[in-house]
Amino acid sequence: MKINVKNIISENDLKIAFTIRKKVFVEEQKVPENIEWDEFEKSSNHVLALIDKKPVGTARWRTTQKGMKLERFAVLREFRSCGVGKYLVHFILKELMNSENIYLHAQEHVVKFYERFGFKKKGSRFFEAGIPHWFMELN
Repeated sequence: MKINVKNIISENDLKIAFTIRKKVFVEEQKVPENIEWDEFEKSSNHVLALIDKKPVGTARWRTTQKGMKLERFAVLREFRSCGVGKYLVHFILKELMNSENIYLHAQEHVVKFYERFGFKKKGSRFFEAGIPHWFMELN
């Protein structure tokens, strides 16, 4: 089983990424579609994770006033214990290695996952789309 991550440059790959996000966030987590899709889709950098050339995960990052924000990490349920998330994070952090102020809003159940990469919780728990989150910064 070979995991690859690539930058999305084609409309077709972006549609595939959106399909993965819809399955994970809208169908599984019941996030309303009007919250899942936002005005930052076109200005964000999107990536696609593949196992043996099959698309199984996606994420994006974008520049904000606070720095580089990592977001929309989604891995299809049947591939969640295969290391796909780890590959997505490593790929993006490599892309951003000269950036300052890298942060994300982590769903509470994956805080420990992001801590393994050096992210630290800041502030208090908050809710996005009814799901508990933590602000985390890379140290």
